[in-house]
Amino acid sequence: MIARQTIAATVLAWTVLAAPAAAKVTAEEAARLGAELTPLGAEKAGNESGTIPAWEGGITETPAGYRSGKRLVDPFPDDKALFTITADNFRQYEANLTPGQIAVLQRYPKTYRMPVYQTRRTASVPPRIYERTIANAATATLTDDGNGVMNAAEGIPFPIPKNGLEAIWNHLLRYRGKSVRVTSGQAAPTADGAYVMVQIREQVLWGYQQPGATTENIDNKLAYFLQEVLSPARLAGALILVHETLNQAAEPRKAWVYNPGQRRVRRAANIGYDNPGTGSDGQRTNDQADMYNGAPDRYDWTLVGKREVYIPYNSYKLASDRYRFDDILKPGHINPDLTRYELHRVWVVEARLKQGTRHIFPRRTFYLDEDSWQIAVVDQYDARGEMWRVSQAYIVNHYQVPVLWSTGMSIYDLQNGRYLVKGLTNEYEPGRFDIEMNPSQFTPRALRRRGRR
Repeated sequence: MIARQTIAATVLAWTVLAAPAAAKVTAEEAARLGAELTPLGAEKAGNESGTIPAWEGGITETPAGYRSGKRLVDPFPDDKALFTITADNFRQYEANLTPGQIAVLQRYPKTYRMPVYQTRRTASVPPRIYERTIANAATATLTDDGNGVMNAAEGIPFPIPKNGLEAIWNHLLRYRGKSVRVTSGQAAPTADGAYVMVQIREQVLWGYQQPGATTENIDNKLAYFLQEVLSPARLAGALILVHETLNQAAEPRKAWVYNPGQRRVRRAANIGYDNPGTGSDGQRTNDQADMYNGAPDRYDWTLVGKREVYIPYNSYKLASDRYRFDDILKPGHINPDLTRYELHRVWVVEARLKQGTRHIFPRRTFYLDEDSWQIAVVDQYDARGEMWRVSQAYIVNHYQVPVLWSTGMSIYDLQNGRYLVKGLTNEYEPGRFDIEMNPSQFTPRALRRRGRR
């Protein structure tokens, strides 16, 4: 954790330098960061009942037993569930559940449950991200149309958000390391539990999170993304390259695909919004990856406020190589015995489709972890206003970086009885955050060379 004196000095320096017209919060508000608020804007104190503890810096050291480059170990191996929420008793806990979570409990009353554990506020990021976030509080602004961010550097742009768009941009620009390479599995089991695992390798270079990066000096390139399907054979060899832009309304994301059958690279115009995700059997839209990604221009965003909600957290058991995919993927939903829920404060953001635009989800409600700005749960509604899909991110702290991110996500379709899980690594090598990458590896020419190897 950054010393309070350093935080105060940083805030003072940037408040003086920032033009008053550009400041999104007052000097008094910004000074709360690192005092009663964490550097990323969460309430540092616990709640009155003591069920949510104070934030004390998150995980700042790797736990005993962890070896560099190896799989994460559970920092809390002796923790036991305090109680379990089921379809029979959920009324006792309804105040701390989302409508979507209740709908899943009711959809699978005999088998689905939510084991609740002690709350541990493990979120942490490198000191420079804290420093830049505090500085951003006094300088960052949205573009006039809200589809981009200006005057921010490296960290969370709006640690004290004033509206829903600022909150969702905090998720889109949150720290996820400088780069990552991971091989993971995605599956969409049928109602009886049968599935085909799609093995995917992904590499991401985060332009905005490089040391010294600002919203003005990254050439509007938020991230460079490369995806390769490794199996099954019918999909193997397909490649997708994406240049994720910071302001997609001004410059839409650019995407290219390599088709192994045609052995050629072509521009893709539909890698976004509600078009189907790779290998998802129609159970995931492109913008559901990472809980939400892409341009926010099709929705009106409302910051509803904060709630205390049971969300997946410290999901190290689900990430363990002690379990095979067959242990995780069950009919209707993943194995609840491998999940861990904790009570955390979340920001609630409501998204409703703008007039004149289209999306299969006219309404979405997002629940963002206050300590990290990671979206933890999303309730998604159909055109009739009924609950359709419920997404959950299974959060862990990759303490070797450190960064809080998901070790997988699930999307439950309450209408067809199916679900999708993305990001499972149990049977593969753990993700790497220490591999040097550069933009020259993410060009159409490089994609062509990679596809022909």
